[in-house]
Amino acid sequence: GRSGSQKQQKQQQALCSGSAMLTKFETKSNRVKGLAFHPKRPWVLASLHNGVVQLWDYRMGTLLDRFDEHDGPVRGVCFHQVQPLFVTGGDDYKIKVWNYKLRRCLFSLLGHLDYIRTVQFHVEHPWIVSASDDQTIRIWNWQARSCVSVLTGHNHYVMCAQFHPKDDLVLSASLDQTVRVWDIAGLRKKTLPNTVTAEDRMAAIPPPPIETSASLSSKLGKAMPNVKVEDLFGGNDATVKYVLEGHDRGVNWASFHATLPLIVSGADDRQVKLWRMNETKAWEVDTLRGHINNVSCALFHPKQELIISNSEDKSIRVWDMSKRQGVQTFRREHDRFWILAAHQESNLLAAGHDGGMIVFKLERERPAFTPTGNGLLFVKDRYVRGYEYASGKDTPLLSIRRSAAVSGSTLPRSVYYNEQESA
Repeated sequence: GRSGSQKQQKQQQALCSGSAMLTKFETKSNRVKGLAFHPKRPWVLASLHNGVVQLWDYRMGTLLDRFDEHDGPVRGVCFHQVQPLFVTGGDDYKIKVWNYKLRRCLFSLLGHLDYIRTVQFHVEHPWIVSASDDQTIRIWNWQARSCVSVLTGHNHYVMCAQFHPKDDLVLSASLDQTVRVWDIAGLRKKTLPNTVTAEDRMAAIPPPPIETSASLSSKLGKAMPNVKVEDLFGGNDATVKYVLEGHDRGVNWASFHATLPLIVSGADDRQVKLWRMNETKAWEVDTLRGHINNVSCALFHPKQELIISNSEDKSIRVWDMSKRQGVQTFRREHDRFWILAAHQESNLLAAGHDGGMIVFKLERERPAFTPTGNGLLFVKDRYVRGYEYASGKDTPLLSIRRSAAVSGSTLPRSVYYNEQESA
C-alpha cells in the first residue's frame, strides 16, 4: 500500500519536474511583488520591492517606462480596463493613481494606516479596492478621490482583496486564517444611485405592514412614492456574506472564478483550497497538496479548467480542477515566487519572483504546419489536416494513431510533406 503510493508520487514528481513552460519574456530585477497585464496592449506592469514600478512591452522585450515615487516596496498594481490609468499601493501607506500617457502620478489616496498589499480597479464602477496590514479593506471612488467604505472584520493583516468580475461582491484573504466574501450591493446602490435597477427598487420596498390601522397604512402609502434612493438602502454599505474557515495558517491569497461560483485560496499551511458558494452559504470543496512552503498566490486559469499557484518553495504548480491533482510543476533554482497574474484574453501568465519575473504560457499553441502550394498542412487533434487559402476550407486528410510511448502532453512540433509524391 504505502510503498505503492510513494512510488506513484515519485512517478508523478518525475513527470512534473520535466515539464517546460513556454517562456515568452523574462526580466532580471529587484524582487517582484505585484504584476498586472494591460487588457489590450502587450504590456505588463511589475511593482518591485525597491519601490520602482516598471512598464514592460513583453512582445518587444523592452522597458517602456519606470515610475519611482513610492517610498519603500510596492506590493499592489493594476491597470484600468479602459482609461489610460493604473493604480499602485505601497508600504508608504499610499495608493497612487497614475496616467501612463501623461507618464505621471495624478493623485494619492490617503487613509490606510499600514502597508498596502493589493489594489484593484472595478471593471465598471469608478472604484478601487485596497487591502492593508491595518486589518481593513477600503473601497475608494477614484473620480471623487475619496474613501466610500471601510470593511472591518479581519483581525490580522489583510493580504489581498478583489472585486468579483460581475457580482456585487468583494473577496479578501487574511493572516487571521480566514477568507471573507463581502456583499457590497448596498454600497453600490447608496453611492452610485444611477446604477440602481428596477429590480433593486422592488427588492428594497418593505412588505406591507400587518397592522391594518388606516392611519399607519395611509402614512406609509403617502411616504413611499417620494423616498430618496439613498434612504431606501440605508444601514450597512458592505456586509460580510461568508467567512471561509479551513486553512490553519495565514491565508496569502484568494481569487474568484470568472464565471463559476468558485473561490481558490493559498496559505502558509502550504495548501491550496477550492471553495464553492451559493446564495446562502460557502463551503470547502477540496484541498490541493504539493507545495512544500508558504503558498504566495493562487488563481483560476481564465480559459482552461486549471488552477495555477506559486510558492516560496520556488515552484509554480498547475492543478487540474476536475481531477483536483497536480499536472505540471515549474521550478526555479534560487528564487521564491511571490505573485501571479493571468491575462484575461490570451493564455498568457506572469509570475514574479526574487530575481525578476517571467511571462509564459503553459504549452505551445501553434500547431505543427508546413506550407503547400495553395494552402498548408497542419496537425490538430490527432489528424493531419489540409487548409486551402482560396476556399478557406479545412479538411482532415489522415488520422495519426497515438503511440503508447508518447504521453498526451507531447504534441508534434513539425510536419514534412513531399510535394513530388503528391499526385
